[in-house]
Amino acid sequence: MQWTTRHDAPPPRETGQTGSAREAMILHNGRRDDEPDTPRMRTVRFEIAPRSILLILAIIAGILLIARLWEIILILIIALVLAGTFSPVVSWLEGHRVPRPLALSLILVALLGFIVGLGALIIPAFVHQFGTLSTDAPRIQARLADLAARVPPLAGQTDTIRSARPDRLLTPIGAYALKSAGAAAQLVVLGGTTVVIAFYLIADHERVTGFLFALLPRHYHIRTARTLLDMETVVGGYMRGQAITSLCIGVFVFILLRVIGVPGALPLAILAAFSDLIPLIGGVLVVVPSVLFALTVGPLQAVIVLVAIVIYQQFESHLLLPRVYGQSLRLSPLAVIVALLVGGTLLGIVGALLALPMAAGIRVLIENYRIELPGEHPGEKEERAEEDRAEATYAAETQGTSARESAMLATEIAAQLQEAEAEETGKAEVPVEERSDPTHRPPPVRNPSP
Repeated sequence: MQWTTRHDAPPPRETGQTGSAREAMILHNGRRDDEPDTPRMRTVRFEIAPRSILLILAIIAGILLIARLWEIILILIIALVLAGTFSPVVSWLEGHRVPRPLALSLILVALLGFIVGLGALIIPAFVHQFGTLSTDAPRIQARLADLAARVPPLAGQTDTIRSARPDRLLTPIGAYALKSAGAAAQLVVLGGTTVVIAFYLIADHERVTGFLFALLPRHYHIRTARTLLDMETVVGGYMRGQAITSLCIGVFVFILLRVIGVPGALPLAILAAFSDLIPLIGGVLVVVPSVLFALTVGPLQAVIVLVAIVIYQQFESHLLLPRVYGQSLRLSPLAVIVALLVGGTLLGIVGALLALPMAAGIRVLIENYRIELPGEHPGEKEERAEEDRAEATYAAETQGTSARESAMLATEIAAQLQEAEAEETGKAEVPVEERSDPTHRPPPVRNPSP
């Protein structure tokens, strides 16, 4: 590719002409006497290799393709997170002599049974409580007006509360619920598709990793296997941590509502447990239904429920969550906040739900594939030598083998390295930030069984 530019070139120095003589020349008609009549032309060449042009076009095409298929990519990301969550359970069942197909079938049946049972428990209870709330609305309104009359700052709002029409609030809520039924059904279908994809990823784990390894150069296989193990540990740890926090708030809400005497304590506790999975708005989804149902008992009970749940959420945010996620995510508070904001802005509730596991996965990728500068680690030469020995062992063992067998062998070597590193630090799982080098290869590298 070539561009031609035109500009005035400086005149050549005449032979024997001194600088002072040239400077003494006088301009005539806005031009120096020795300036040529016709400006010179200079050709400037800018060359771009065809490979660079193809690379730029490929990047643009990739961005457009991702934007076009973003919904499908999002389903795959959720499926990968679910696969990372259930894969340790399948491995545990396999370790107890349960065949892999049977283990997957048991987990799938248990999951479907749990979802069906949950719907059968929650939906009728909420329909009944919504009807009760609609019937008791005038009585609740009168109690709220009496309570406001006893509080000096709210005494002037008593007439407003008594004149309000509860049916104007409850009717739109019911209409919105009916209107959202179609979206809920579509969400259920997408959720079922995601679960099926996740289980296929677990069932064909060896084939999927073999396909991935066939696309990568051989010297990246061990590092890629180690990265996959790290991401499974981080993402699976996050999901298990979410299960722990959801169980805690579910138990707390159930005990609180049962003690106060709020009807439908169990369905509300289950709803609170699942709402706690959603960052940003999960706290509101926990508080609002519980307070509304507590109003059927009395305004004072509703205030107690509100205050108790808010206090628990502060305890969860400042004490429980750091302990649960501290060893699995290893993300700073700033990274957590930024990840939640970015995920919620780009993808809404789903983005906020997946923000932390995706951020943790990206962190693992950066830690394992970042470029290390010379002298960054004191023991770099020794560690690099150990890495080279591990790769040499892998290369010798995988001569003439298929990509699927190579993936299995690389995963086995990576697991051995992870176990050896855990033995050195005295921990069952080694967080990414606690390693001196993400590509650390502790000696000796044991030859895996063929």
